Amino acid sequence: MASEKLAALALLLTLLGCVARSCQASYGSPYPLSAPTKSTRPAASALSYAYYYKTCKGAEKIVRDVVQAEIKRNRGIGAGLIRLFFHDCFVQGCDASVLLDKTQANEQTEKFGLPNIGSLRGFEVIDKIKTKLEAKCKGVVSCADIVAYAGRDATYFLSNKKVYFEMPAGRYDGRISSANETLFNLPPPFADVTVLEAMFAAKGLTLDEMVTLSGAHTVGISHCSSFGDRLPRNASDPMAMNSRFAKSVTRKCKSGSSTVDQDIYTPNALDNRYYKNVLNHEVLFTSDAALESSKTKYLVKQNLKPYVWEAKFKQAMRKMGGIGVKTRTNGEIRTNCRLIN
Repeated sequence: MASEKLAALALLLTLLGCVARSCQASYGSPYPLSAPTKSTRPAASALSYAYYYKTCKGAEKIVRDVVQAEIKRNRGIGAGLIRLFFHDCFVQGCDASVLLDKTQANEQTEKFGLPNIGSLRGFEVIDKIKTKLEAKCKGVVSCADIVAYAGRDATYFLSNKKVYFEMPAGRYDGRISSANETLFNLPPPFADVTVLEAMFAAKGLTLDEMVTLSGAHTVGISHCSSFGDRLPRNASDPMAMNSRFAKSVTRKCKSGSSTVDQDIYTPNALDNRYYKNVLNHEVLFTSDAALESSKTKYLVKQNLKPYVWEAKFKQAMRKMGGIGVKTRTNGEIRTNCRLIN
């Protein structure tokens, strides 16, 4: 509980500081604050490998085939699926609560939290997978497991099949989804290392795992508003973007484009280039630049070594997939991933 209180306090202080500085980004407007969710530390014991071998044989292949086809059409959707997995697990645990649409009974689900609204992608891919699985094995495969499998498979294809790992399953779908919980549980792009460490620790993840999972920012895009606090470049800030990168990003955002590639060098490949970008001051978010702090810089350098980051990323993704797992007693297997049964 101490780590959760620390995370909540650190984030609240950051949010207040951001308001004082008139920070932009998707977190920048007033929002009702709520208490952090209960402990969602990993509960991997509830999960097992080849979980659907007897009840829905071939379920993982169905997920993998759909993800592969979608990434062939648009590699950006792969980054969206990885991010969807992360945003699901950090709020209410890995229970597909992020997929729920608003209803008359609940008009503010996680999708409509400030960190998520308008920025999450991949919902239609999950729907497509669910439809195929329901046709094969009705009421068997949870939406939470689909999100986890899809994040794993997106990692595999975006890494050009270099990063593969088994993902245990057995998650049940949650029945609770609240936009209010997103701010307290999802690390903001303007967070410093202290805030990041506390928020990941509240989920049972280490400092090393925080730095490792941040490497997913080597793929995908970011809205220009999400790093508005970093522009124009502040030359006196030791973690500011380098001048060439800042000019390039500013030019792109002013050209009418509302988005920028997270990694300008290998934007469509999941690799360890992100860590070189951190050291070269060529990252977009304050939370990315913060990894150059004395507390984490050695981990950034470690992840630049061949095969080190890839191995650690597999383990961190698998561990993250065990956060706050629901069971038969407090969850369900949804028929429609967007609605509770």
